[in-house]
Amino acid sequence: MLVLALIPGPGVLAVISRSLTLGLRQGLIAAAGIVAGDYLFILLALLGLSTLAEAMGSLFVIIKYAGAAFLIWLGVNLILTSGKGKAIKNEEKVPESSGGGIFSSFLLGLLTTLGNPKAILFYASFFPAFLDLTSVTSTDIFAIFTIATLSVGSVMAGYAYFSIKAKLSFGNSNKAPALKCGSGALLISSGIFVAARG
Repeated sequence: MLVLALIPGPGVLAVISRSLTLGLRQGLIAAAGIVAGDYLFILLALLGLSTLAEAMGSLFVIIKYAGAAFLIWLGVNLILTSGKGKAIKNEEKVPESSGGGIFSSFLLGLLTTLGNPKAILFYASFFPAFLDLTSVTSTDIFAIFTIATLSVGSVMAGYAYFSIKAKLSFGNSNKAPALKCGSGALLISSGIFVAARG
């Protein structure tokens, strides 16, 4: 799980973009949404619902496209607002109209995971191969959720932290609009990637 979390994908791009434009807190909230999506996939696998997930293929397709549209919308919104105002400091409150709400960040992470083909493939195919799902105890379930939290959560938190460190190296210069444009482009690219993957 740690290796898969380290591989850059839509979730990593979403966390980095959220951190760069809205601060560490919003990046961490997006990371929490990603972990929540992993929890949902773990529950589906543990409850033996991978066949149900296959049968509900159209629902997962809808979630995938909704997540992709949300990523693209956030990216476009960032690019359109990049010229307005000054650089956003980490602790500064971000207006809701700029897509900076707590719910928005959490939903970004959740939908990114639910629409991520890498996560779907891992939890529907590989995860049951590593674990005998018929003999899982409550202690095992607790251990699985702990491993998911520590591996995926810590990697995403690390990406959020290091993106803030990179932002601070820019200082409070006039590069903030370019940073917002770049982050918006990352979100749009991530949305297109999620939508285009089969």
